[in-house]
Amino acid sequence: MSTISAALQRLHITSPQPQMLADFYATVYAMPMEKSGDTWRCRAHQRMVEVSAGPANRLRYALFRLETAQAWKRLRERLAQAPGAALPAEWGLAPDALAAIDPDGNVIAFEGPGRIDAQHDAAPAPAQLQHFALRTQQIEAMVAFYENVLGFVVSDKVVNEQGELRACFLRVNHLHHALALFAAPSAGYDHQSFETPDWDGLKRWADRMGELRQTIVWGVGRHGPGNDAFFMVRDPDGNLAEISAEIESCAEDRPAGRWPHEERTLNLWGKAIMRS
Repeated sequence: MSTISAALQRLHITSPQPQMLADFYATVYAMPMEKSGDTWRCRAHQRMVEVSAGPANRLRYALFRLETAQAWKRLRERLAQAPGAALPAEWGLAPDALAAIDPDGNVIAFEGPGRIDAQHDAAPAPAQLQHFALRTQQIEAMVAFYENVLGFVVSDKVVNEQGELRACFLRVNHLHHALALFAAPSAGYDHQSFETPDWDGLKRWADRMGELRQTIVWGVGRHGPGNDAFFMVRDPDGNLAEISAEIESCAEDRPAGRWPHEERTLNLWGKAIMRS
């Protein structure tokens, strides 16, 4: 199935300690920080995370950029039938940006091609903001929204022994997932992932965590869905923050996969952080 041909560009999360959280991302992920109004913006080449005051573990918005003018036209036609969301001027999005609100209240925004956030990068290896994950109490409704309203494509589902959906991975381009949804006791922001090209990049980022005395709380491992090697640390609010490499590239005709709800699905090499 063809995708909407987009890529994740920016995440904006909230925190009761926004400056501390922003300083974490700026320092750990080599993303110079600047303050604009009430927002701390951390950005480097191919990655941007914004933080503002608010509850912990919450996504204010995610921004995707369409890769071609034709893809942008198709998405605009699709979203014309969906309830829109207001986009405050201080978010700094394109004048013709569009957004929708998912069943949990997360704002998902889109821009057309052509706007480039090119920045100097002092990171130990390349790292692109590639996907994020949300926890939800209504996973079926969330999957239906992203698949049927926004046009995301399901790559893999995780189900328990009773056949209940426990996780879903959806893509917007050839990479296995731009969004992961996890059934959980409470809704909220789960993690973001910066994709580095290869094992050497993963090692260099792991060495950086050691130099900064950031504890790797999960990994190095390899996910089942997506087949990417990874490790994760926790930010000051308890959100997971991931570096991954070698994520699966999916053909258009790739059928959706089905995985059992168990630790080995989330980490083929051993222990996993289970959301439910």
